[in-house]
This record gives sequence, structure tokens and C-alpha cells, in this order.
Amino acid sequence: MPREISGFSNPLVKRVRSLRDKKFRRVEGLFLAEGLRILTEALDVGAVPEMLWHAPDSAAHPLVVALATATEAAGGEVLVTTPDILSKLSGKDNPQAVLGVYPERWTALADVDRNAAPIWIVAQALRDPGNLGTILRTGDAVGAGGLILIDDCTDPFSAEAVRASMGALFTQHIVQARWGEFLDWLRAEPDGSRSQLIGTSLNTSTDYQTPRYAAPAFLLVGNEAQGLPAAYEAECDLLVKMPMRGKADSLNAAVATAVMAYELLNQTRRA
Repeated sequence: MPREISGFSNPLVKRVRSLRDKKFRRVEGLFLAEGLRILTEALDVGAVPEMLWHAPDSAAHPLVVALATATEAAGGEVLVTTPDILSKLSGKDNPQAVLGVYPERWTALADVDRNAAPIWIVAQALRDPGNLGTILRTGDAVGAGGLILIDDCTDPFSAEAVRASMGALFTQHIVQARWGEFLDWLRAEPDGSRSQLIGTSLNTSTDYQTPRYAAPAFLLVGNEAQGLPAAYEAECDLLVKMPMRGKADSLNAAVATAVMAYELLNQTRRA
């Protein structure tokens, strides 16, 4: 049965609210996702919240009923609370009527099956959570296997990244690795083949539509301000750039990733 919580001082309210802070997310191993669409899409791929919070007036909605039923069946807890408390939990003045608390969804690099998808996205030192979430959404759209975060990237389970992903963080493997660890893994192919590491860079004259890409392709994008370090570019099998016809010398990291990912997808479709 759902439990009603109406007091701001309730310890569970304080605990869940603390998940807006990365330090507490790491301690708890939990993160917040909000909105009926995101939570329903998560449920569609088998992700069930440990806690489901919703406002009283949404209790009869068929999708909320399905979420509540799945949560309780999995041993989770359903909590009914006020819009004011939902606002406190989400940090938004106009909160969604449904909020879920989920276990963080990390995949170990050693557990990645590179042949499970033709495209993988690799991001180095990405700083903007909106970019990271958008890249996850792009990865889902093109059928990528997941996002490999290299070095110190922004937290994929922050509220901003989760919102920007629009539920894609539930469909994509999310991996965290150091550069050397990733390279060792990438080059240690069990069948002797070689996955293709493709870097986006201004330090090349190769147009992004010129090469013929091979699957599995690993698309490497760099930090929003500095791009890829020279040593990282040197390890790429290919460096490519997109034509810039105006005053700007580069695209936003998430936009550039989307352009490249769709080129990889289109080549796969043509093949």
C-alpha cells in the first residue's frame, strides 16, 4: 500500500532530496528521475524504481498505476506526497507529478560486448550535463551500444543530465574509464580484428563524409572548450572534421556528436 508523506521534516524527504548532490548519490548509489514519460520508458526496458513518489491527483492515471504496481512487486515503496514536497525533492518550482529513485546504472568496461552494437560513443572530459544527456539521447536514437566516459566527465546521473537524456540513460550502457584503461581494452580484441576509433578534430583536413567507417565504430568526442588532447588524437585510427561555412570554427559537442553519429548510422544503413 502507498505511504503518505506530508511533512518536510520527514527523514525520507531529506534523504531523497540529498540525491541532488553528487556526493550523496555516490554514497547511496541512487539517483532521481522525474516525469511520467521518462519513468514509463524506463519501465518499458525493465528499470523499476526503488521508490516511486507521486502527487495524490495522479494516483488513478493508468501509467502511474502500472509504475506503482511494478514498484511494489519488485519490493520497492510507493509514496504519495504534496506538490510542495515534490518541488523540494526535484529542485524545480513546477515539478513533475511523478518522481522515481533508481540505482545508478554503471556498466564495467570489461562487461561491454563491443559487437553488440555498430556504434559506441566515447566522451573525454565532458563538462556540461546537458551535453552529456543529449549525447545519451542521440546514442539511443542511432542504436548505439552506450556511452564510455573518459577521464573526469560530468555526472551522468545528475538531475540535468537525466532530464536531457529523456530516458535514454535507461537504454544505454554507461561506462567510466581512464584513457589508458580504455585503450588497452579497445586494442585487446579477442578475434584479432580492430575496432575503429574515430576522433573529431580541427587538426585534420579529412571531411567526415569521406572515410568508409567500419563497425564497431567508437566515436571519440572531446571536451567542449579544449577538444581532444593531442596524445588522444594520435591514438585514433581516423581524425575527421565537419565543414564550417560561417564564422564559428566548431559545433557544440552534443551537436557534433549527433552529426557524426548519424553519418555512421547512414553508412551502416547503406551497407
